[in-house]
Amino acid sequence: MTASGCVVVHGEREVVPSATRPEAARALKDFLAAYNKADKTYDRSADASRVTGALADIDGGKLEAGHKTNPDGNPGHVPLQLTDATFTIPKKAGWPRWFVADTHANKGSASAHWLLVFTRTDPDKVWAVSYLTILAPDDVPTFAKDKDGWAESVAANDASLAVRPSGLGAAYASYLKSGGNVFAPGPHTSQFRASRLASAKRPGVARQYLDQPLTDSGAYAPLGLRTTDGGALVFFATRRYEKQTAAQGVNITITDPGVKALLTGEIKQSLTREFVSNQAVLDPKQGQVKFLSRVEGLTGAKGE
Repeated sequence: MTASGCVVVHGEREVVPSATRPEAARALKDFLAAYNKADKTYDRSADASRVTGALADIDGGKLEAGHKTNPDGNPGHVPLQLTDATFTIPKKAGWPRWFVADTHANKGSASAHWLLVFTRTDPDKVWAVSYLTILAPDDVPTFAKDKDGWAESVAANDASLAVRPSGLGAAYASYLKSGGNVFAPGPHTSQFRASRLASAKRPGVARQYLDQPLTDSGAYAPLGLRTTDGGALVFFATRRYEKQTAAQGVNITITDPGVKALLTGEIKQSLTREFVSNQAVLDPKQGQVKFLSRVEGLTGAKGE
């Protein structure tokens, strides 16, 4: 179809549900099959097409370390089961498109909600999980939906929120370095920052931290769903480096097998570990941003 100033191809400019509910259910099933195969074999390629962004980094680091430690596969593999799935699917125009699966799992607390964010960058790609977070039942917000049950996505530059979703990664990195009142106190904010400050002062081994936002418009893009109170549940990703530098005559000892497996270089005086994490927060119209969950994984280690 052609028209002056308006061309619609495959619905890129039309506001439509990101997925049908049967399509979302199939995406969850396909992800679970690939994830369990990768976890059983420690073969990173087994679920490479079904994970992306922060989860791909977190999952990939775990699988790489597992393969080096147990090249024949995961001796403790227990298949992940995700049940009682409900899907929150926003209407939006263009790509990427995405939706959230809210499930229960056979691992951890039976009442916990496992939220998986499925992303699809274009019609030729398969659905892949970019964010995975685990919430307590009382922390799952109520999403705003239209009369047909479709949710509302929040733009990355939405200025109606306390912090624009595109700025959450930078705001969190700044908070961990310098403090402030952007984020409400809690285990992933005030307590996490206090523990880092305390460890940095321990004698013998100095610790330095560097936090970076992961906010590009591709696989690491922050994604938000409008809640009934006008705020939003937002998923965003960050990377952090933790460098330990030993004083003269002090050795840095590694006890974590994951660090040993991912280590490059030789630890002569320092060890730098790299982590990627994905966060889920409630971003209100006014007030402090509240952390609901933070899931991180080791993605690299370097000795110098």
